[in-house]
Amino acid sequence: MAMASSVKVVLGSIAFAIFWVLAVFPAVPFLPVGRTAGSLLGAMLMVLFRVITPDQAYDAIDLPILGLLFGTMVVSVYLERADMFKYLGKLLAWKSKGAKDLICRICLISAISSALFTNDTSCVVLTEFVLKIARQHNLPPHPFLLALASSANIGSSATPIGNPQNLVIAVQSKISFGDFVIGILPAMLVGVLVNALLLLCMYWRLLSVQKDEEDPSGAAVAEEDVSSHRFSPATMSHFSSLNPQEWNSTLDSKNVMRSPNANGSTAHVETLRNRGNSADQNEIQRVPSGSIDSARNSNASKEATTDDHSHGKEEPVALKIIALTDSLQDVCSVQSSEEKENLPRRWKRRFWKFSVYFVTMGMLISLLMGLNMSWTAITAALALIVLDFQDARPCLEKVSYSLLIFFCGMFITVDGFNQSGIPCTLWDLMEPYAKINHVSGIAILAIVILGLSNLASNVPTVLLLGGRVAASAAAISASDEKKAWLMLAWVSTVAGNLSLLGSAANLIVCEQARRAPQLGYTLSFWKHLKFGVPSTLIVTAIGLTLFR
Repeated sequence: MAMASSVKVVLGSIAFAIFWVLAVFPAVPFLPVGRTAGSLLGAMLMVLFRVITPDQAYDAIDLPILGLLFGTMVVSVYLERADMFKYLGKLLAWKSKGAKDLICRICLISAISSALFTNDTSCVVLTEFVLKIARQHNLPPHPFLLALASSANIGSSATPIGNPQNLVIAVQSKISFGDFVIGILPAMLVGVLVNALLLLCMYWRLLSVQKDEEDPSGAAVAEEDVSSHRFSPATMSHFSSLNPQEWNSTLDSKNVMRSPNANGSTAHVETLRNRGNSADQNEIQRVPSGSIDSARNSNASKEATTDDHSHGKEEPVALKIIALTDSLQDVCSVQSSEEKENLPRRWKRRFWKFSVYFVTMGMLISLLMGLNMSWTAITAALALIVLDFQDARPCLEKVSYSLLIFFCGMFITVDGFNQSGIPCTLWDLMEPYAKINHVSGIAILAIVILGLSNLASNVPTVLLLGGRVAASAAAISASDEKKAWLMLAWVSTVAGNLSLLGSAANLIVCEQARRAPQLGYTLSFWKHLKFGVPSTLIVTAIGLTLFR
């Protein structure tokens, strides 16, 4: 494409520069409007400056990508409600063998969950859990937070639904879901393994320190606090009908009457309340009612057949027994009625969770079969909405519509910048040195993608370079074109690990950890950079050797 007129080049560059500044630094002092408004501002300026026409701006919006992004976000919301991420989180603490074992588990689980449910979602729901486990074992949190963020980025490269730039590549390249997975999965698995080894090597001594030698300033977390962890209401607002907190509030509302001297009754009611949080709830019903009635009859007989003056000292003991048995009976009747009421709801809840998992598996199988990815995701989302038999507004409100709007503005802005001819001219200068049929060409192309992904973010990089890299590779062979798309997906995704600002997943982990109640921890830019630079370079290079 030839360069446009000098006026269009200048104005298009200004509009793109404004978009870039607001996208990379959303809280700049002179215009703190955020990324979404920044993308819309860049799109509007492209039209106002007449770099592109309004019709061209509408045509630049890629609806299949937006549909796929919307569908996967809705499915992720329902998977959160079905406790999928709670189960993934508990796998981290199940029979853990120590700090090094925990690092490996975090790397594996965050990579798998990111490939299936996007890296941002996995980081949102797992960060606080990882922080709690680290605090419980009195371990430094930053190696575990780095493991979560870096492995989430690497794992998300394996599927088209793992991150936004993969969505763009899958739609534009028309590579099927199965071919995409088969092409990148070996690099992803090796990358996660190498990343875990780098974490162990870099923090081996830190992870080998005994508990009593660690930093005592960290907040202690009890083991039961970790095992009963619930994710933050912002992402996990829909709890089970048998939530332990709800059961406790039910007991409080019933408020069993106690005698002032019946301390044993108070302790036993608290024991029963704690048992309500476990699978042994039926233990409460094992108090034999016959024994209770027998105790009452015995006490009544004793009062009737003895003289008040001669047995006056035993009367408080009888009152204690009656108060205790009355309290036990009240608690047993409360739980019995609650269990009868909640039994149908429990089975309904289990059936609904099974339906969510079944629909999700059906979506993944359909994607592997090569069906249209956008409509498959939307169909799965609508199926979950219908099966829920509830007002869908609470779930739909969790969808990040600001992200969808950001994509719309970005599509228009990047298309306008392409119309100016600047990216095409720069690519023409670089193309002879970036042929993917030579090792040197692959290295130069990877360096360019790494740099642009950290300067301009990975999605704009894919939009700017994708078509040109693929066209250059297609001139060599059809297989090289597919290889070019997959290499672009791999490098642009792993590039997010280079610095704290390179990926939204990194920022999510940092912010979630900083805001965690009573467990707050700040992951600094330099701590991330110290690990991110060697990890990104080594993992990227090793992964590129596995593309054929």
